[in-house]
Amino acid sequence: MWKPGPTIAEILASHESGSGSPTSTAARVADAMAAAGADGTWITPVPRERLLAAAAEIEQRPGARTLPLYGVPFGVKDSIDVAGWPTTLACPDFAYVAEETAPAVQRLLDAGALFVGKTNLDQFATGLNGTRTPYPIPRSVYGRELICGGSSSGSARAVALGQVPFCVATDTAGSGRVPAALNGIVGWKPSRGLISTVGLVPACKSLDCMTVMTSCVADLDRVFAVMYGPDPNDPWSRRRGPMYEGATLRVGLPGISELEFFGDAEFEDAHMAFRDRLRRIGFRCTPTSLQPFLAAGELLYAGPWVAERLVEFDEFLAERPDAFLPVIREILTGGRRFRAVDVFRAQQRLQELRARVARLWHDFDVMVVPTIGTTFTVDQVLADPIATNTKLGHYTHFGNLLDLTAIAVPIGVTADGRPLSAMVFGPALADDTVLTAAARILDEPRQSPAHLFNRLAEKERR
Repeated sequence: MWKPGPTIAEILASHESGSGSPTSTAARVADAMAAAGADGTWITPVPRERLLAAAAEIEQRPGARTLPLYGVPFGVKDSIDVAGWPTTLACPDFAYVAEETAPAVQRLLDAGALFVGKTNLDQFATGLNGTRTPYPIPRSVYGRELICGGSSSGSARAVALGQVPFCVATDTAGSGRVPAALNGIVGWKPSRGLISTVGLVPACKSLDCMTVMTSCVADLDRVFAVMYGPDPNDPWSRRRGPMYEGATLRVGLPGISELEFFGDAEFEDAHMAFRDRLRRIGFRCTPTSLQPFLAAGELLYAGPWVAERLVEFDEFLAERPDAFLPVIREILTGGRRFRAVDVFRAQQRLQELRARVARLWHDFDVMVVPTIGTTFTVDQVLADPIATNTKLGHYTHFGNLLDLTAIAVPIGVTADGRPLSAMVFGPALADDTVLTAAARILDEPRQSPAHLFNRLAEKERR
């Protein structure tokens, strides 16, 4: 059975005390990746000798042991640029070698983090299941031929296997939350604009988010404190919201009749038991409706936002249609059917739903729903790729359309050993509130991360 690897805090303690070192950590990571073989986690891993050399370079930096992420290994989803390394989007014919590193990733490197490689994904970041790749199809670490989830499939698997304590991924429609749910880890989609998306090949540029995957909330806090920063080159960039200073968290819970488990009785029973536990651990629960959220989610693929993907890929699609996997080609060409009037009609409908949702937040701080309503095997997805993918996004599609912040939180397993996950979400810039709720669910002590931001801000002023 798989088990998570050391946390960022544990790795830092080892490096700072001298009981371990970035080079010894690099060797451990290289050994683990080699032992796993071509299991669909990595597209371009850093070769062992280059990884060890990079670790040695970090050790030689002035004041190395004071770096916030001194020698901590991490992976990057292969839709995000790292200079000198190929960006493929799981399409070899599209691949290019990046000339510059995405600013958010560069902040990690400057903080002493050790880049380990580029992770697998659903091609062109289009999908939530992890099977849409020309490379080996990854499976969930829970086995049973369960899908890994996507599009950030390799990122989730690398963290769940303990190869790295965190990965940088993306989430447009659930691409960070769904694979986190299927691999028993934490997957956080911050509010749009808090982490720069410069250097990310867009899926839907107006909705894309950089995300972080870890095994605990404390690691999210450490990584986000480094990655966060307004970027004048990102037109969606904005500053973070306030820290949560309350005591009792108010949680909105949709009516049972509004929840969908697609006939999966074990998932339904387990989630309802989890909802009962929320009350016992101190959350103040309030009934609410999920309907406006789901109505917004239906706009993502049934509406004209699918056409936004053509902004980036239309020319390549016209020139090289055979370079696309058939299911990806079908989805993208479908975007050509929309007219300008369809775009405005959908925008007006979305604004109506945003107004309805905004009024709901007066009654509670966050909402809790399942991250996914059921699971699928690889064969089930390959047999019916569109319908199964739609079901996987039932609770995640609305997140960026409604400008929410959301996190997938592991909450155990079903009686037959499948991973369970709850999604906590809140309004834009309520990120610290959502993380506070997630930490309480995980029974993880959490102090305000303000000291992390203050320390980094002080370093940047020097």
